[in-house]
Amino acid sequence: MNAPAEQFPATIAGYKTFELGAFTFARDEYFVTITWPVQGGRRQSHTISADAFLRALMRDVAWGFFYGVVNFDPVFGTRNLYGKVEFFGGRLNEHYHNNGLSYVEVFDTPVAMKLIKEILADWVNEGFDPFAAPMETGDAAFGTKHGDNLKAIDRYRVPTKRMPGLEGDSPLRGDDNGYPINRAFADVAQDQPEIHAEPGFEKELHGFNLFAYLSRSDVTWNPSVTSVCKNSLFCPTTEEYILPIIHGNDRVEWFVQLSDEIMWNINDKDTGRPRARVLMKAGDVAAMPADIAHQGFSKKRSMLLVWENANPEIVKLYESKQLPPYPVEF
Repeated sequence: MNAPAEQFPATIAGYKTFELGAFTFARDEYFVTITWPVQGGRRQSHTISADAFLRALMRDVAWGFFYGVVNFDPVFGTRNLYGKVEFFGGRLNEHYHNNGLSYVEVFDTPVAMKLIKEILADWVNEGFDPFAAPMETGDAAFGTKHGDNLKAIDRYRVPTKRMPGLEGDSPLRGDDNGYPINRAFADVAQDQPEIHAEPGFEKELHGFNLFAYLSRSDVTWNPSVTSVCKNSLFCPTTEEYILPIIHGNDRVEWFVQLSDEIMWNINDKDTGRPRARVLMKAGDVAAMPADIAHQGFSKKRSMLLVWENANPEIVKLYESKQLPPYPVEF
């Protein structure tokens, strides 16, 4: 459907309408509509459920546009250019692109980040938490505008320098700092390891109960750094329901399933064509190649460890094909 941008008033159902470059973003009681220019002076429109759009947008904010591509769905998304960010409609959907219905525009990262934070502040209603599982946040995303939830969308995470719990580093989670045990992990033991360091090594030897730490996660599909060793990052997370984005990798990611199970849909990153479905159960390890996009489905809250390579040069190595998109040649 082609629709002129001027069809959208300044507010709909109490929600503001926003523009970023040639993109227009509007929402109503149930849906978000995005439009962009296409061939012939027309505008292409695309509709996403409001809750799904806000969950995806929240990840773009929390992750600073993340590594590679954040597809909100098979049509609209963002690509991190590290200093700049690309917004696209239909570009990675071969049907849209081959029929002249795709559009791409690049923005300075601070400009784009400011705009999407303004959207979240205005479009997230009181009682809706874009980081929470649906059973935890209900249907507050819908209806006419009512209040806001700045506390949820402005969560601040203390960045981890080496490992949580070390002196001067991010804290471990507990009742005393606002991290109760999640309803799904009531049976997870909360004991911590005993550390007996030789004199002089007290600040060099450390350990903590990762399962206990994750059992107190207040968000889903939002990795937290728990180990930093040069460019090697351990980023565990708890997952429930659907990963709100289809993540297009720009590097290999290693997944270690720590509990329960997740089903992954794997697509070609550039065309969206299906490649595989992967069921990961507790103890399974998988490498997500640098040329795919993935989306996970977790029927109950589960624990996943994502192992990331934060080398700032690695994207160029994959793009130039100096590195193959997969870690092992069989």
